[in-house]
Amino acid sequence: MELDLNILKPQERLSLQLRLLYEQEGFCKYHMGRFEEYGLYQENRRFLSSEQVITFTDLDGRLLALKPDVTLSIAKNAQVEAGSCGRYYYAENVYRPSQESHTFQEISQMGLECIGAVDDAVTAQAVSLALRSLALTGRDFVVELSHMGFVTGLLDAVGAPEAIRPRLLTCIRDKNLHELQKCAAEAGLSRQGADALGRLGQLSGGWEAVLSAAEPLALNAPMGAALTELRTLCGTLAAREQTENLKLDLSLVNDMDYYNGLVFQGYLAGLPRAVLKGGRYDPLAAQFRPGARAIGFALYLDELDRLTDQEEAGDGRGMLNVALPKGRLGDKVYDLLAGVGYGCPENYNDTRKLVVENPTAGIRYFLVKPSDVAIYVEHGAADIGIVGKDILAESGADVYELLDTGLGRCRMCVAGPKDFADDPGRSLRVATKFVNIAKRYYAAQGRDIDIIKLNGSIELAPILGLSDVIVDIVETGTTLRENNLKVLTEFMPISARFIANRASYQFKRREIDTLLGKLREVTEQ
Repeated sequence: MELDLNILKPQERLSLQLRLLYEQEGFCKYHMGRFEEYGLYQENRRFLSSEQVITFTDLDGRLLALKPDVTLSIAKNAQVEAGSCGRYYYAENVYRPSQESHTFQEISQMGLECIGAVDDAVTAQAVSLALRSLALTGRDFVVELSHMGFVTGLLDAVGAPEAIRPRLLTCIRDKNLHELQKCAAEAGLSRQGADALGRLGQLSGGWEAVLSAAEPLALNAPMGAALTELRTLCGTLAAREQTENLKLDLSLVNDMDYYNGLVFQGYLAGLPRAVLKGGRYDPLAAQFRPGARAIGFALYLDELDRLTDQEEAGDGRGMLNVALPKGRLGDKVYDLLAGVGYGCPENYNDTRKLVVENPTAGIRYFLVKPSDVAIYVEHGAADIGIVGKDILAESGADVYELLDTGLGRCRMCVAGPKDFADDPGRSLRVATKFVNIAKRYYAAQGRDIDIIKLNGSIELAPILGLSDVIVDIVETGTTLRENNLKVLTEFMPISARFIANRASYQFKRREIDTLLGKLREVTEQ
């Protein structure tokens, strides 16, 4: 009987193809057990994506863990001769906490690792295989490439304090220019330094153009070395005719404790997030072999099961899908966009349709509850959306924050009775519907709190003695004053933000930037 590969799921077919590819390229399969001693992860937790690990006690009393990571085990256990480079590939399941379900999930990964004497040729082979791996899916794809040395070198050049660097890196990663400028000013950076950091977001596109634009920004030796390495790598890939789906984006950054050089990630059309992530991780390799270097990547096979037959039939690029919040904010944003050519023949307020569109303008709108906008965008149901900073911060959605529209300005505050005096000798009772925001605010102060989650009429909590204070949005303060409450602290300015799905931005950047530019014109007047 002839084997029909079409009955296999996408990830099953791809696994077979990848195994053949990697073995043809000289990689050996690495297989590890499902369990690992917990001590390995405890001692190297800075290299893990999360410190939360599933543990249990073995029959002999040892504390074991379901493996949350494959690279760490390979770096520790792989047998690599001195002066040589070990090449391994793997197909394993790992167990990590999921932000979506708030439970642990089993994740199917396939990837490769090169450990030992990693030179330019090995680096080029690894990135080339990342490109070829995504090409095997048969879908349109993008691999974006960056270098941590360029970013950290720039942070050194502008004198960014160590304590503020994680926050700066988050702003750079999220293309959040408005927050980046604010953070840089608070850190005491010069205007020129803040502008230099802000220009990282513009260094994106074809490799030759980006490297040419980046050269004037190379203010020290590490930055220059990073550009030289990128130019050598891209030149090698160009000679192999592998740069069509490759782009440089020097705002792509990752964990500085883990990655110390080249970083890259890959996207497939039709999927809402990166399906491939990798880079140089010499600090981890040197943990077990002094002087060793390492590069590798992981492909998340589970993501392929999100592809539907309908998605595989089309490229999904026909229109921009826009999530608008129900209410005055959504109405105002729609009116602004309609005024610059993005209106629809039928007004969504005059119809019971959930979706209205204008194929000529390439735009499709749908109204959702304000608290759901970020979710629709993060999961790729919408390419872009408008959402309040309060909702964005509370949800922790992994999206690009491209513009502060300035609409709907208010502030997040701590409020309480007019005669309130904090007693640091006991836990502070805080009522709020913004649980995550409140926890982060007080954790930064080291203040012990008890959270009381409420969904409405927050001001009642201190009046009735349910809480000491509240954390809530304040616009005019009238409600507080009428109930003998006052603002104790303002700690977060709030306004409507223009956000984009990370994968959509790879494939629809021109359309998104065009709409963003027109929205910026009418909101900044």
